[in-house]
Amino acid sequence: MPSRALSFVAEPGEIAGETSSTLKAFGVLEVLVRAGRAVTLSELMQATELPKPTLHRTLALFEEAGYLAREPGGRAYIIGERLSHFGLDVLRNDRAATQRRTVLRRVVSEIDESCNLAVLQRGALIYLDRIEVEWPLRLQIPVGGVAIPPHCCASGKLLLAYRPVAERQRLLELMALKRFTERTITDRQVLASEFDRIVTSGYAVDNEEYVLGVACVAVPVRSPHGEVIASLAVQGATARLPLMRAIEFVPRLQAAAADIGSTFG
Repeated sequence: MPSRALSFVAEPGEIAGETSSTLKAFGVLEVLVRAGRAVTLSELMQATELPKPTLHRTLALFEEAGYLAREPGGRAYIIGERLSHFGLDVLRNDRAATQRRTVLRRVVSEIDESCNLAVLQRGALIYLDRIEVEWPLRLQIPVGGVAIPPHCCASGKLLLAYRPVAERQRLLELMALKRFTERTITDRQVLASEFDRIVTSGYAVDNEEYVLGVACVAVPVRSPHGEVIASLAVQGATARLPLMRAIEFVPRLQAAAADIGSTFG
């Protein structure tokens, strides 16, 4: 499969025109983040217009610090663990985070169940924010702390479903479909069909697939450009929130997701 061009990551000479060596170095990270895939050394040279020795030193520095990493074989570079966490911290603490939390609080007060905002990072689901209700029966998962396999939760399945079809299929082939409950989907064909259903219906469900006795429904959060960038979900104990009851909240979740999506640049 041919590589996607990197012409979109920076205006010609944008990074090379920076007078500060520090800004030029961060321009390398910008290229990696915007590319959304592994980037080769030659592509980085073309996009940044940095001299090869300078680029080599910059890459070595960032690799040692954990901001980027090399793919197996060492021919291409990807975002490192430290840079991924940095990006999540920015999202959780920028000025718009307060607006997003206000919307979360509003929808939780309306439906009286726990809600969360999540993103897919490095093949796992990570919570950006979460508002808990004070029910005795609830599933507590810390924000940013626990990576949840995407195949067994509503938000994870939803975010996978909205990936480009070829990328989605590739991820599906690579995922380890661990069984967490008797209802966890571990058949790849069944999961592929579930992805199609999600895109058609506009929401995803977790029918006790991650934890027995817990149901979840998720809807997409879209950026102002229409790209699905996160998920908004309601979650509760089935003794109090049966799945069909949770699905009834989809219109309210969608309205809240639209408000949250407008806060992303």
